[in-house]
Amino acid sequence: MRVLGIDPGLTRCGVGVVDVRPDRKAALVEVTVIRTPADMPLEQRLLAVGTGIDELLDAHRPDVVAIERVFAQHNLRTVMGVAQVSGVALHAAARRGLRVALHTPSEVKAAITGYGSADKKQVQAMVARILGLAEAPKPADAADALAIAICHAWRGSPAADGGAGGAAAGGAAQTPAQAAWLAAERSARTSGVPRRLAR
Repeated sequence: MRVLGIDPGLTRCGVGVVDVRPDRKAALVEVTVIRTPADMPLEQRLLAVGTGIDELLDAHRPDVVAIERVFAQHNLRTVMGVAQVSGVALHAAARRGLRVALHTPSEVKAAITGYGSADKKQVQAMVARILGLAEAPKPADAADALAIAICHAWRGSPAADGGAGGAAAGGAAQTPAQAAWLAAERSARTSGVPRRLAR
């Protein structure tokens, strides 16, 4: 499965592409960060991010697009930018008929580290280890995008509404990471959507 993961942001939008085999081994295809300056008009910033996502989708032809789920936070300006970029990404995927999945930060952390409250350094270290890299890609947005892509591939291709995927929700024995992911998802459904990965 080829997954294109997106860590949406207006100033920095992380995009990571991974190939994941049925045995869960993952390989890095590409990782980058699309940047836009704060003094650029909003419509031009969204156009630049959208163009960058379009180019990556066309170059790598993923099977699915995985995006970090937007949620409310104290910084309204930040969450607005995240929501706007998420909309651009969703539109780009829909135009190509691609499936889209949305994952909360806790789901991603649990899938990658086995712990839904892992810190950013733990996630980055595990991304590097999973992909066989000497160090995690920088900036953090790049590693986050890869974590989102790996999370999606490992949890069993859920629908965009956040439903449980087959591999994690089926009758097969769960790995510790899958069990932690399920707990994180249940918590998100009952207590509200958790915070995004700390910037």
